[in-house]
Amino acid sequence: MKQLKTEIVAVGTELLLGQISNTNAQWLSQQLALFGVNVYHHTVVGDNLQRVKAIFNQAHARSDVIIVTGGLGPTDDDLTREAFQAMSGMDIVEHAPSMDKITAFFTKRGTNMTPNNRKQARVFSGASVLENHAGMAPGMIVTHEERIWVFLPGVPREMKHLASTSVFPYLQNLTGEKQVIKSMILKFIGIGESQLEHELYDLIQNQSNPTLAPLAQESGVVIRLTARHNSETEANSLLEQTKAQVEDRLGEYLFGVDEQTIEQQIIDLLKSSGKTIAAAESLTGGMFTDKLVSVSGASAACKGSIVCYDTDVKRNVLGISEEVLVEDGTVSEVCAEQMAEKVSGLLGSSYGISFTGVAGPMSIEDQQPGTVFVSIYDHMNKRSETKGYHLHGDRNSVRHRATIKGLEFLFNYLKSTLE
Repeated sequence: MKQLKTEIVAVGTELLLGQISNTNAQWLSQQLALFGVNVYHHTVVGDNLQRVKAIFNQAHARSDVIIVTGGLGPTDDDLTREAFQAMSGMDIVEHAPSMDKITAFFTKRGTNMTPNNRKQARVFSGASVLENHAGMAPGMIVTHEERIWVFLPGVPREMKHLASTSVFPYLQNLTGEKQVIKSMILKFIGIGESQLEHELYDLIQNQSNPTLAPLAQESGVVIRLTARHNSETEANSLLEQTKAQVEDRLGEYLFGVDEQTIEQQIIDLLKSSGKTIAAAESLTGGMFTDKLVSVSGASAACKGSIVCYDTDVKRNVLGISEEVLVEDGTVSEVCAEQMAEKVSGLLGSSYGISFTGVAGPMSIEDQQPGTVFVSIYDHMNKRSETKGYHLHGDRNSVRHRATIKGLEFLFNYLKSTLE
């Protein structure tokens, strides 16, 4: 099977400005993987002739197949054709069937066609022209100096149509037998990237198929497993076998696969056991509850929350004792325990969870920024469990990390008591 180094180039200043996302490259990469086509580079370049030409030269030097999206429209800033002509020296001609289609489009609507619309019918001499049934500008496949160039419109609907009907079958014929590339994401929490890599060192060093790639993310660590096979069933089987090996070593930290989130797992655990949760949030200010209620069906398990940022709210709404507020302070293990117990009673939940601490930048009650206490109250067993953390980062980072720590703490607590 012939392996093709493939590159995707997106042309359009709007992409660089962040006005739209480069979803074309994302979709193309996902689809190309199903045909065993490796994508090595994603490149975005603005609507500038010299810069587009320079990027084309770079792609030509390092890739076998270059798929270009965008820059095929009628306006002056649509420069894909011109840049490729400047690089390759290939002639551009008007494609009569495409021109007839464009003319018919305007005639049918009873509007005048501006002269610049003729530009959309211009193709490279000798190109394989791809008829665009979803729009006007045709696509093209061109071979130049043993490189395959694919030109597609930037409009996602048109690009997907041409890629699916013309480009993918063409590339499959080049690669020979269809190969499937399947990926699986394993998600971990409560373990750092270096420790995870240490535990899986031999698997990572000896990897071949599937491959294992640890990746650090804000909400934890993930491992991407990637398997290749001519059969989708066999590729999935390879993934499951490797997942089992990883789970044998790190199952206590594994909380989800692919799109599963820890908040989804928490809601599922609560719902399956008929339990509920309520939160009292000081420094997190509702971030924890927002995570939970983002899950569809969370109303069956999440009673709600009390954002008790101000001391008076802790005192007058939650009912935290004056003795605790004065002697222990609001940033303390004792206060966190009372907050969790009080919110459970007020909202009638099976569990209460609380967050208190110092987000920064100033110290509070002689506690340094990053000091956080999270407490869980179990109403049925009339017991509390509390953890203290020292988190790093700016104000919002501390708040976000405290939320993640709370999710991790609650997930592990529920797993140990409900499963």
